[in-house]
Order: sequence, then structure tokens, then C-alpha cells
Amino acid sequence: MEQIDPDLLDAGQQLFEQAQTFLRDMAQPWQFYQAAILLALFGAAHLIRRWLGPRLLERVRAREGWPRWRLRLAIIVENRLRGVIFVVLAWSLYLVLEDLAPEARNYVIEVWAVIASAWVLVSFAGQLIRNRPLRRILTWAAWIYIALHFLGFLEQAANFLDSIAITVEDFRLSLLTVIVALLLTGLLIFLARLLTRIAVNRIEAYEDLSPSSRVLAGKAVQLVLFSLAIVIGLRALGFDLTALAVISGAIGLGIGFGLQKVVSNLFSGIVILLDKSIKPGDVISLGSTFGWVNQLGARYVSVVTRDGREYLIPNEDLVTGQMVNWSHSDEFVRLDLAFATSYGDDPHLVRRIAVEAARTVPRVLADRQVRCHITGFGDYSVNYLLRFWIADATRGLASVRGEIYLALWDAFKEHGITIPFPQREVKLLDTPPHGPAGETGPGDPARGPQAHNPANTGPETGAAR
Repeated sequence: MEQIDPDLLDAGQQLFEQAQTFLRDMAQPWQFYQAAILLALFGAAHLIRRWLGPRLLERVRAREGWPRWRLRLAIIVENRLRGVIFVVLAWSLYLVLEDLAPEARNYVIEVWAVIASAWVLVSFAGQLIRNRPLRRILTWAAWIYIALHFLGFLEQAANFLDSIAITVEDFRLSLLTVIVALLLTGLLIFLARLLTRIAVNRIEAYEDLSPSSRVLAGKAVQLVLFSLAIVIGLRALGFDLTALAVISGAIGLGIGFGLQKVVSNLFSGIVILLDKSIKPGDVISLGSTFGWVNQLGARYVSVVTRDGREYLIPNEDLVTGQMVNWSHSDEFVRLDLAFATSYGDDPHLVRRIAVEAARTVPRVLADRQVRCHITGFGDYSVNYLLRFWIADATRGLASVRGEIYLALWDAFKEHGITIPFPQREVKLLDTPPHGPAGETGPGDPARGPQAHNPANTGPETGAAR
């Protein structure tokens, strides 16, 4: 039978003896009375919170014009109002007892007042962490640490967790080391996200940098900070980072075979940021997708269309495929609009009216020429091409084309210019009863139903006269 580790038995014995000492002290009458008083104070804090909480929320909702952070702070305080009230009642009771009976030992009330105060502060500080699972893990870990520290169990609990370990040659990994490493890594990731957010805001404030350079600098800061957080977490576990060379080689081999697209999109994103081919706010079209760039990601580019849809286009498609950037060097875009008029209308007049109608549309640039050209003579119309410039392609192209078509319609109607539509003339010719290629019998369907009537064999048997 496998023997239990002596270190584990010794640590467990120390923790058990400390628990016996704590329970022996709590079994004294005055300590027990203090615990009962604290339970009563907690119940009173709960009742006060149920009465005061809704009224506080009503007053907050009645405040108009408050900034968002103040409203959020009021909601956070309301959610933790019970703990705040309990802390106030516990410290008030402790001060009163110290004043009335300074010789009495109010140890239980003092300790739990300190613990409750620390718990409330940790609860408020945890709201700085936006990631909910990470916030809960760090908050609960801080609460447990505070309780063990002030109750006197911290050293014995740490020894017990450290005694639960596995050893492989010179490497020892204990449960305490894993917990500390996870908490440290989580805290470092939180700090990395916070510092990244601050750094990105500072970088965005530099207007001398191009949008692509700002995004690239923000991604670089994020990569460095998160890499440091992971490396420090691994060092806290006791890993030798020199052994990661073999692991990195295996990862590189796996990337070469299985993660080609992921790595390709990652490096394509870096290329996009470096060559400044697109940047946030640019209007691009790729295939049937037309919209403006909302965000440049590590793997994809977010493009928002006019109908509110957000397309996540892989970076590789933008680098290797053909893409139209309507605002790469400037925001000016020339559009072509085709229309046609009847042959009876004067083309000189049509061109002049079309140019004047296009200039009445507000989105058409007045400082750039509007031109109208004849592109050809069709079967039933004279074809024209109207060219104009806009500087706000983000507002859509179909809308400005529709406005110009409507302006052309009104102008043509005012001047009597007609817009033709296809017309065909169909002539039905007489057909002889016997075709040139041979005779048709009376039952031939090509002769129609008149072939069965002998009275219709006269000279006037054509389909139409």
C-alpha cells in the first residue's frame, strides 16, 4: 500500500490544530454573543437594504443629465448596499462597545468588521475588471485570502496546499504554486488589458500618425504586454523557459501544416497595416460587398455596409485579391450614369439640361466638372453618359444615382424631352395554300383549321389582308 507523504500529514495536522484552537476560542460565552450580534447586524443590514435600495434607484432614475459613469457608480453602490450598511453598523457597534466597556475583548466584532470592510473594497475594485469570469475568480481569491489572513489560518492553509504536489525529477509542482500562478497570470492579464487600453487611447490622440500606424502600434503594445503576462505566469509555475525552444519548434511545424490560413491572415494583417492600403474609414468594395472599413483586426477586416451588415473579410483576401478602395489617396469618387433620349430631341439641349440637373443635387461636387457625352446611336434612342464627382461615398452610391435620375426626370419633363422605350413593328404577310417546298395535306397542322373546309380553298385564303 502506498504511503501518504509525511509533509502532507504534518501540514494537515497543523491546519487541524489551528481549527481546534479557533473553535475553542469561539466557544467562550462572550465570543459566542459577539457572533450572534454580528448575525443580527447582518439581518438588519439586509432589511435596510431592501427598504433603501428601491428608493435609491428611483432617485437615480429621476436624475436627468447625469454622466454615464455616475449612473453606473450609483448602480454598483446599490448592488453592494447590504455590505456597506453592515460595515457601518459593525464599526459603529465596535466603537460603542469600546467606549462603554474598554476592558472587554471585542475581538470577533473587530475582526469581522475589518474582514467585511476589506471584502467591500475588493468588491468595488473588482468592477474595474470588465471580463466577468476573470473578475469573479480574482474577487473570490481576494476574499478567501483576506478571511484566512485575519482569522489566522493563512500560514497553515498555505503549508497544506504546498504539501499537495507532484515531483518529476528536479521539477516540483504544488497546488499552491498552481493557484498562485493562475491568480498572478489573471492579474497580469487584467493589467495588460488596462495598460493596452490606456496606451491605445494615447496613441489615438496623436493625429500626426496615420490610422494604420495607430492600429499597428496598438497591436504591438498589446502583443508585448500579453506576452510578458504569459511568460511571468509560466515562470511563477517554475517552468524553465529554455525548454520552450523544443515546444516552439513543434508549434512551428504544426503551424506549417495545419494553421496556414491563420498565419497567412495574421501576416496579411501586418502587411495591410504597414503598406497603408486600407485604413479605418476607407470605403472599399470586394466582390459584391461595398462598405466602409470599421476595424482592422489581427485576422480579419470588419466592413460595414449601407444596410447595417458587418462583413468580416479575411486579411488574405484583401492582400491577394482585387479590391477597390474608393478613398485610398483621397475621398473624391467619379460616378457614371447612363441614360437615353428619343431621336426627335436635340442632343445639344439634352447634354446641357443633363449637366444642369446633375449640379442641382447637393452631393455632386460643384468645384469639379460635370460632363455629358453621347456614347452611341441605338436602335430606338440616342445613348448618353453623365459623369460627376462626389466626396462622400460612405453615404452610398445608389442614393446619389437615384437623386440624379429624379433630377433628370423633372428636367426632361419640363423641357419636353422624351425617354424612349423599345418598339417593334410586326407585319403578317399572305401565305399561299401550297408551300414552295411541296404540298401539304388537308390534315397538316401547318395549314391550320381552314384546311379542313373546302369552302376556304379559294384564292383569298391568306391569314391577313
